[in-house]
Amino acid sequence: MTKFLRATPVRVVTLVLVIHAALFYSLSHGEAVLQTRPLADFPKQIGDWRTVSEGKLDAETLQVLRADDYLTRDYTGPSPDEVNLYVAFFRTQRTGQAPHSPKNCLPGGGWVPSESSIVPIAIPGRSEPIRINQYIVAKGPSRDVVMYWYQSHGRVVASEYAAKVYVVADALRYNRTDTALVRVVVPIIGSDQDAIRIARDFSATVYPPLADYLPR
Repeated sequence: MTKFLRATPVRVVTLVLVIHAALFYSLSHGEAVLQTRPLADFPKQIGDWRTVSEGKLDAETLQVLRADDYLTRDYTGPSPDEVNLYVAFFRTQRTGQAPHSPKNCLPGGGWVPSESSIVPIAIPGRSEPIRINQYIVAKGPSRDVVMYWYQSHGRVVASEYAAKVYVVADALRYNRTDTALVRVVVPIIGSDQDAIRIARDFSATVYPPLADYLPR
């Protein structure tokens, strides 16, 4: 019986049931109203990085995404390489709205991961580094470095599984299920290490001001 309870499928099913119970509780009591700043107002200049283009998602993508607010923007800075910043914010996850994990979306778009890890990123003014996902993906001759994380209540989470656990805890404790997915993409033009360095530097730069645009 002990081995059965430890089986991954059982744990996943148990987690899903707990999440549904927590979200039902949140739904029946009404979720806390959040005041947020529009992501469109996020600074176009961040340190040495400046905006070079602003993206807009089409209606079909928005219907699938179901985010309450989003931002997709290209920056350039200390290097000539452009960096794409994408943020999707969800005020609630109790009605089926939830971030679409890049771990699933990238392969669906034809991007094949070749390397993946969770890496620490030192943030100025923060005692502990944040830990985020780092991927190298390829599609034909194109290769990118992808960094992403989930951000809510001043917390950064890399693992999808851990993010779901926090949904339950936050719904029960704070009557909130809001979250944001943050993704940084850097095309690999030179070496892998150069692109990784750029992605990490940009992630460290963008985190502090972005925290002011997401509920704590």
